[in-house]
Amino acid sequence: MTRYLIGMNNGGAVPLLNLGIIRRVPIPHPKLEIQKRIISILSAYDDLIENNLRRIKLLEESARLLYREWFVNLRFPGHEHTRIVEGVPEGWERKSIPEIIEINPKEKIGRGKEVWAIPMACLSQDSTMISTEPMQRKTKHSGAKFRNGDVILPRITPCLENGKTALVQFLKDSKEVACGSTEYIILRGNKVSSVFTYYLARSHNFRGNAIKSMVGSSGRQRVQVSCFNDFYVPVPPTVLLKQFDQFALPNFQQIRIFESKNQKLKAARDLLLPRLMSGELTV
Repeated sequence: MTRYLIGMNNGGAVPLLNLGIIRRVPIPHPKLEIQKRIISILSAYDDLIENNLRRIKLLEESARLLYREWFVNLRFPGHEHTRIVEGVPEGWERKSIPEIIEINPKEKIGRGKEVWAIPMACLSQDSTMISTEPMQRKTKHSGAKFRNGDVILPRITPCLENGKTALVQFLKDSKEVACGSTEYIILRGNKVSSVFTYYLARSHNFRGNAIKSMVGSSGRQRVQVSCFNDFYVPVPPTVLLKQFDQFALPNFQQIRIFESKNQKLKAARDLLLPRLMSGELTV
């Protein structure tokens, strides 16, 4: 197609294509009946992908609702018989973020080692999922570094206000390290789980505190990491945290499985399309 268009340009020293030439470009295509068969085959892949996305949404939403019910609304198991002492339920502790979460943990990647690089476009505004399509393998890794279980929080406007946040789950194992934007803040729970950290990072008060700390020129404001030092949250007893994890962690394991299935379905669909359209595969 490209060679055909180059051969048809009539601009002399300056290549030129006008509307008349473009309208005459021959476009090979299968018969309508075959097109319909191709659509039915590819639609089956799209339906499976969409169904998995719905399941992911339900799994994430159920864990989010439980987090909000127990740790925001304070309607946790046994709350009816628990006294409120100095603004928190008895047995809970009020702790600053650095006391329960490691911020920007140090990670090293060997010079020249090829790793996954995760740009801001990979992060979702309303889901934990990290899109794999904009990912790249890179040997230069000057930005943030993270592992499975880490939470990625944008520090720049408008990404933070828009809700972009992700829980890293896509790496092969706990030893693999990936890199990303210099505009990421990495949160790694040490007194709380990865899922608790993720929902805390998505909570209104947490994000509001971060947004209020932003400084810089209009449109390029950034969160000051020091804003977390004086931000305190009520931390429940270990037994309650474990109960939450027993419910929420399997949900996120299922989410990872559905994400993996969708990646394979998309790869198969994208491989089939040109082969079906060219007639290499008959339908």
